Amino acid sequence: MIETACEVRIVPRGLELQISGSAQRVEQAHLILENIASLGPNLTSHDVYYAIRLSKNGDFSLLRELSSEVIVTTHRGRQIRPKTAGQKRYVKSISESDIVFGIGPAGTGKTYLAMAAAVAALRRKDVDRIILTRPAVEAGEHLGFLPGDLQDKVDPYLRPLYDALYDIMGQELYMKYRERGIIEVAPLAYMRGRTLDDCFVILDEAQNCTPEQIKMFLTRLGFGSQAVITGDITQVDLPPGKVSGLILIQKILRDVEGIGFCYLNENDVVRHPLVQRIIEAYELYESWHEGEQGETEK
Repeated sequence: MIETACEVRIVPRGLELQISGSAQRVEQAHLILENIASLGPNLTSHDVYYAIRLSKNGDFSLLRELSSEVIVTTHRGRQIRPKTAGQKRYVKSISESDIVFGIGPAGTGKTYLAMAAAVAALRRKDVDRIILTRPAVEAGEHLGFLPGDLQDKVDPYLRPLYDALYDIMGQELYMKYRERGIIEVAPLAYMRGRTLDDCFVILDEAQNCTPEQIKMFLTRLGFGSQAVITGDITQVDLPPGKVSGLILIQKILRDVEGIGFCYLNENDVVRHPLVQRIIEAYELYESWHEGEQGETEK
């Protein structure tokens, strides 16, 4: 990755790395290598990718800040930490506000970081339970066609939440906590009529909630509880004519004290680098399409 980005050749010689290329490019590669070496043994490909991006303005201080900010350690000993400036702001907002909205495109770690913060809060005994919920809205498919009873039908919608918890806690501990009611994963409809005290509650895929559903969810929050609401307002799967509650709630609650709004963008994508380019291409197309429509209306 460094060779390609810096247009240099890097050859290992014993305990040394020899870098060859133009003086400016060699210096850039040298700085990247020095800074990623300071991150320790938990180095990921995204750390390298982000270091390359930071090298363009020569500021590596953020990389070191991110490496020292551990949210939680997984059951396998892997440290979960924010990987971008936007994710750092998001994690900080979760630590400072009782209700946080994390809004951004796919791959920005909205749900995963919220899960990590929830597990950390449970380990610190700040909360007694973790409740994870999302609306069971079809992304162009039909729920009724799925086999089995209601739980079997909604399980595929909750699978991303299970997967994140397995990764952080391990399947055995997750199953134990779920049996004891310490962790609850349920469709949003199951939240109606409840009061959630001493809980860390995560509402995922909130762009597929109606305004009434978001209001219902937010008014469930009890004493000692915290809520994180995540969603991508560019991927609304509601039927035509239905307004996304996540879009509307930004106008209603923007100035309410104690509520945080954190916006992530393509620069915070921690999936394959192509995901960032796909998001940028869609944004470019949509802005062009909106401009063309505006001209047509004129």
